[in-house]
Amino acid sequence: MSNALRAIERFSQYPLGESQSVHCPVRDVLDRIGDKWSMLMIMALAMRPHRFSELHRAVHDISKRMLTQTLRDLERDGLITRHVFPTKPPGVEYRLAPLGLSLLEPMASLIDWADRCYGDIHVARARFDGAPGDALRQASAARSEVLSDSTNRQG
Repeated sequence: MSNALRAIERFSQYPLGESQSVHCPVRDVLDRIGDKWSMLMIMALAMRPHRFSELHRAVHDISKRMLTQTLRDLERDGLITRHVFPTKPPGVEYRLAPLGLSLLEPMASLIDWADRCYGDIHVARARFDGAPGDALRQASAARSEVLSDSTNRQG
């Protein structure tokens, strides 16, 4: 049995219909890292520590309020650390914690998968949306271009 199937089998032991994700440890964790902003913050911090304003510029479409909340949630979960420097005004820097660093490997697999399958997903969307033939051909061409770029990067 593959690692993927073993993981799914373990997950299936938890009730899927529970209204509270705290009853399912997998869902509880996935709710955090699967939200709209957390993975983007983790990816930015994987490169190097960032100050608040640097993170805000790196993910330009996040509001300051949502950035603050996301950073607090990631810190609460032990995925990032917050470092305050005794300057005037105090400087604050965010870094990945060891637990956050351990998330990079599985995230890399997901990023690789998304990069490889991007064209296929767009073709499927066009097909599902009932796109006319031209749009479907454009999506197929985009898929071919993505695959060509991916092959060129690897070779």
